[in-house]
This record gives sequence, C-alpha cells and structure tokens, in this order.
Amino acid sequence: MPNINKPPGLLRRLAVVCYDLLLLIAILFLATLILLPFQEGHEFQPKSWQYSIYLLTVSFCFYAWFWTKNGQTLGLLAWKLRVANEDGSNISWQQALIRFITAVFSWGLCGLGVLWILVNQDRLAWHDMASNSRVLWKETD
Repeated sequence: MPNINKPPGLLRRLAVVCYDLLLLIAILFLATLILLPFQEGHEFQPKSWQYSIYLLTVSFCFYAWFWTKNGQTLGLLAWKLRVANEDGSNISWQQALIRFITAVFSWGLCGLGVLWILVNQDRLAWHDMASNSRVLWKETD
C-alpha cells in the first residue's frame, strides 16, 4: 500500500507514462488517418514540419483536455493519481500548455527533467514546477 502522504515516486509516474503512451499512439494513428484523404496519393514527407506540429497539437489536446477536465488521463486513473494545483483543484489550459511544453523539453534532454523527481524534496519534475501543478494521489470517494 503506497503512502498517500508522500507524492508519488518515479516508478509509478513512469508507469503512468507507459499507459498514456499506448493510448496516445492510437490517437496519433487516428489523427494521421484523418489526414490521408487530403494527401491526394502523396506520402507524408519525413521532414514535414507541418505534420510534426499537427501531431504535437493533437498530443497537447489529448493531455490538456484530460488534465483540465478531471486531472486524470487513463494512466493517471489506473494508478490512482491526478494532475492538480497544490490545493487539489484542476489546472487551467494555460498551466496545461506550460506543463506540456516543459514536459517535452524534460523528456527531450534524456529525461533529465523527469529524473529531477529523484533529487527534488517534493518529488517535482521540471514540468510540475514550471506549471505550478502537482501529481497527487487521487482521493477515494
């Protein structure tokens, strides 16, 4: 039984990422499928910045919608966690944008921003600190 008085650790948060990644990949496949009729028989170009921005936008909308609606993606729900403000309220769309952009950089630097959880006293990653949000235990109803 986890200690709900301490913020969740790295392994639990990595498990959340794995769950969410499976769902996000399916959504990105669907988003690509939606674009196919507009390609007029042409392939997607490997270095197409427009396609990359499109997929990044779809990814942001996926996370932000869940974070701002009830604080839980499928992975967070499965592991009984939620993203919230320190007082437990849902984060705003602006916080979600800051959190998402910072998380991209956190992972992009070999996961250094995520590994920051191991040295931070409050177990906060860079994207937690930048967006002034937290990953908290979900209170049981």
